[in-house]
Parts: sequence; C-alpha cells; structure tokens
Amino acid sequence: MTAPATLPDTAAPARPAPPPADPAERRTRASQSFWTAVVGVPAVFSVLRLGVEAGGELQTTLLLVANVGTVNLLAGFLTTAAALLSTALVAVFALGAVLRVSVERMPPGIRRPLFAHWVDSTPAWFAVASFLLALITWPLLYLPLLLPAFVAAFQLTPQRLHEQRVPRLLLLAAGFAGYLWLLGPTLLDAVRQGEAFAVALLVVPPVLALFVAGPLPAAVVRPLASITEATVLAMLVWAALPVIGTPVLPLTVTTVESSPGFTEDVRGHVVTVDDVDMVLLQERGGVRYVPVDQVRAQVLCPSEEELPRRQLRVHDFHVEDSLLEGLGRRVRPVHRIDAACRTVD
Repeated sequence: MTAPATLPDTAAPARPAPPPADPAERRTRASQSFWTAVVGVPAVFSVLRLGVEAGGELQTTLLLVANVGTVNLLAGFLTTAAALLSTALVAVFALGAVLRVSVERMPPGIRRPLFAHWVDSTPAWFAVASFLLALITWPLLYLPLLLPAFVAAFQLTPQRLHEQRVPRLLLLAAGFAGYLWLLGPTLLDAVRQGEAFAVALLVVPPVLALFVAGPLPAAVVRPLASITEATVLAMLVWAALPVIGTPVLPLTVTTVESSPGFTEDVRGHVVTVDDVDMVLLQERGGVRYVPVDQVRAQVLCPSEEELPRRQLRVHDFHVEDSLLEGLGRRVRPVHRIDAACRTVD
C-alpha cells in the first residue's frame, strides 16, 4: 500500500518583520516637521491676514498683496503674532521635555510622542531664544507662567539647586523673596480690586514650578501625550483667530475736502500713496481712491485692543503691556487720542 500523496503547502511564507526605524532618521524627520511648522505657520498666517483685512474680496486682497511689502508684512506679523508664536514654542518645549523624560524611564518599545521628538531635534539655544522671545512679548500679567514652563522644559528640579537640603531651602526662599519683591505690590492691588484671575496668575505658577519637573506615571503618559497635543493645537487655533483678524496696516482718520467748503472724515487704512491718489481701505469695507490734493489732514488712531482694561501696574509698567511695549512707552509716552478718532462712526 502506497502512502497518500501529501498536498503541497499553499500557505504564504511569513513576511519578515520590518527593520526598526533608525533613531537618526526619526530625529531627522522630526526636525524637518518642526522647522516646517515654524517657517510655514507664519507664512500662512500672513496670507490669511491679508485676506481677512480685505473682507474676503479677491480684488482687494490682490491690491493689498501688491502694495504691502514682504518686510512690512513680516514686521506686522512679528509685532502682533510674536507672543502667539512664542507661546506655541514654550508649550511644545515644556510638554515635550516632560513627556520625553517620562518615556525614557518606561520599558523599551513605547512610541515616543511627537512633542518629545521635536524636543530631541531642537537645539538648546533655540529653546532658550523662544523663552526670551516670550519674556519680551508676553503681557506682564502672564509672565509668571514662564516659571513652571521653564522648569519643565529644562527639568530644573529643586534637587538640582544644591545637594544639601538646607542650602537648597535657602535658595528657594531667596527666589520666592525676590518674586514677592517684584510682584508683591501688584498682588496686593489685585486683591483690593477683586481681580481673582490676576491673583491666580500671580500666585499659582511659582508654586506649580516646584512640582512640574520629573517623569509622569507610566499609565498616564500615552493618553496625556495625545490629549496635550490636541489641546495645544486647539488652543493655538482659538488664539490665532484674533491675530488673523488684526490689521496689517495702521488705522487712520483722513480729512478729505471733496468739494469747496465741505469736508468729511474717512476712517480706514492707507494702502498706498502716489502723486495722484491716496488709496484707503475703509474700515466699513470697500476701497476709496482720494486725490492727494483733497487731503487736508490725517491722524493715527489706536485700535480697541490697545486700550487698557485693568488698573494694575508692575513697578510703573502696566500689566497688559509687554516689556517691549513698556520700554517703548517710557521712551515715547502715549499721546492723547485725537478727537477725530472718537467722533468718526
């Protein structure tokens, strides 16, 4: 009796496992994505701002693109959106450093969060420069938030101040004493005025800075990474909407004598001026060409966002001003708002 013939094995051979990604290649990809975001986001913001300021009209947008130079557009972006850009970078570096040190103490094979990749691929000088940019562009009221962010970004635990406990406590006490000397009078004024939000911003961050460094529990790292990345993106989109709507051109009131003895005030933005016409982008929409020989006066007006809302100061600096703005006001104090800026509808 012959043995039955065996059928050939038709199962497909097992595919070999893909080789693990090279760490250097991962860092390169993370670096490319980070710098693409840093360079591309400002460019997109600038184009969107021109479209919003033009009221969504194509021809008006093309007019602004043709007359608003690249240098002026970049300067307008830096002066109005530098705080937003620095906020994004500070958040990425602070959260990324915490996630990175947490993943490093977990078992191998755990997927590294995107922010941790960005922190790995970014030089330390760029992180320091981002914090310096935030220091001079953030309103003074929000500067205490840089304390826990800086501690988290560079993992400055209290133990790193000094090995012995007593000198460490003395250094912490000296730091808190300096903080109270700088912001103590502002804190008392905020309490008297019932500014609960300002009190929280002045009290909570220095206390939080003592506990933000160090690794997180392994169970919360992966969900926290996804939540924080989505939250930072959502907050940036929410904060970017007012920035996109901020005008690129200065707001003016131009007095025009359209007929002998009859003058009118035109509120808007000067797009360009030549030997024939002054082109005005009116605040209520539309472009107006005014012959230069009909222009009788022109004043510069502040926007509503520039008007102060709180009565708190930090050593003669208003809390809603940045260090850069405060120094500028000392060099050239704010002048009184012209009556034309108040009366024009």
